Amino acid sequence: MSHLAKRIEETFPGACIKAAEWRGDLAVTVKRDALHDVAKFLRNEPSLQFDYIVHVSSVDWPDDEERFEVVYEFYSIRTRQRIRLKTRAPEADAVVDSLTDLWKGADFMEREVYDMMGIRFRNHPALRRIL
Repeated sequence: MSHLAKRIEETFPGACIKAAEWRGDLAVTVKRDALHDVAKFLRNEPSLQFDYIVHVSSVDWPDDEERFEVVYEFYSIRTRQRIRLKTRAPEADAVVDSLTDLWKGADFMEREVYDMMGIRFRNHPALRRIL
């Protein structure tokens, strides 16, 4: 497990569900209620400084209990590190916390996920359809 995944697990005990690294790219899946706190840590921790939001996407796993997965990809310009932060939500309660208060660039990307998948983002400043 990568050093960064260990730091997240140590800082947020019980919040990490899974960490996987493939070809140098780290993906960490966290519990839905920990998403915002972990993201804030990634942005604000001086040794990490994930200051750039690259992308927000989602995956539909129709046969899983937690059907929807939201994937945030962040990059640290200073450290040249990349991370994917993931969380899951069931179809009956497809809501995750918005990260627009941390990265303004999340605004349009979260709206796109909402429009295409129906996943709602709690505390999004203007969650409305694009298409």
